[in-house]
Amino acid sequence: MPRPILATVHLNALKHNLQTVSHHLRCLSRTGETTPFIWAVIKANAYGHGIENAVKGFELADGLAMLDFEEAARCRVAGWLKPLLMLEGFFQARDLFDIENLSLTPVVHRFDQIEWLAQHPFKRPIDVYLKVNTGMQRLGFAPADYASAFKQLQALQATGQVHHITHMSHFACADEPDGVASQIQSFDVVTAHLPGGESLCNSAASLRHGAVASRARPMTTQVPNSVRPGICLYGSSPFTDLTAASFDLKPTLTLSAEIIGVQHVKKGSGVGYGHQFIAPHDMCVGIVSCGYADGYPRHATDSTPVGVQGQLTHLVGRVSMDMLAIDLTALPQAQVGTPVILWGEGGPNVDTVAQHASTIGYELLCAVAQRVKRQVNHV
Repeated sequence: MPRPILATVHLNALKHNLQTVSHHLRCLSRTGETTPFIWAVIKANAYGHGIENAVKGFELADGLAMLDFEEAARCRVAGWLKPLLMLEGFFQARDLFDIENLSLTPVVHRFDQIEWLAQHPFKRPIDVYLKVNTGMQRLGFAPADYASAFKQLQALQATGQVHHITHMSHFACADEPDGVASQIQSFDVVTAHLPGGESLCNSAASLRHGAVASRARPMTTQVPNSVRPGICLYGSSPFTDLTAASFDLKPTLTLSAEIIGVQHVKKGSGVGYGHQFIAPHDMCVGIVSCGYADGYPRHATDSTPVGVQGQLTHLVGRVSMDMLAIDLTALPQAQVGTPVILWGEGGPNVDTVAQHASTIGYELLCAVAQRVKRQVNHV
């Protein structure tokens, strides 16, 4: 039989979370009725959930957003007919053939990309998102250069190469209560007098500052405002002070394994590499078929919770490559073959595990190794 470790993707949880975020945005909108265009972000193989699963789980999204052209092609093969947004744009001129053939919407954040657009023999115009760097210091035109970039794209509208232009930026501190104000001010200075919709909100901004997404722009446009939620759609919170459950977000990936050995450890004995953990009393320790080579965080502390038979217990000792140890002292019925929920449905939330490993839920979801068998739960 295969090694007893499994990553289960919950399709209904993906659907539920998308609907929850949409409802939340509607409640926060200024009119109370409109919801912005929602790009469900599925980069990094849909945060480890699988592109094809994301296509099914986010079927009600208005569009999907990613980085990789191969993943975009997989979306089309899987039957996705709606828009696809390329968050890093395109990397060389020949990428524009894929953009045209796959009907992609690229983000434009450098002047050479505009030059490539101007030189490409488009059969039909494409929509573009024009990105301004308002403080993230990652991608995007400097505010002083933005008007020039927009003017160049407007010229390409006249030649039939570009259709709609949407103004875009990315928040650096949207998880903080007042974390978007300065960037919105910078964004408005450079875009308020320009036609087109806008796209600003990531997961944190969609949940905490969602009214921004539906605000009316000074210049009328046929292009709706859009949001780009990512991690929240996968049942993980972008905040340190608010849980996913507080937003009614459900876990979308459960990492489970089994107990493959049981050790009776005497008080004062060490457990695991380096004997980092010393038994404070006589203990029963279960050895679980999951380690850092499976994507479980090596630096998870002894207090990191796991789920066993509907109860929470915790790690003891260092996580090794293929195994980890848990305290079974209060769980006398647990034995070889008993399931263990590392995170997800029936166990701790992925964010809780991440906090015990001094990281974030994003990393854990994306890091589940390819050697871990996947299954899809449609219920």
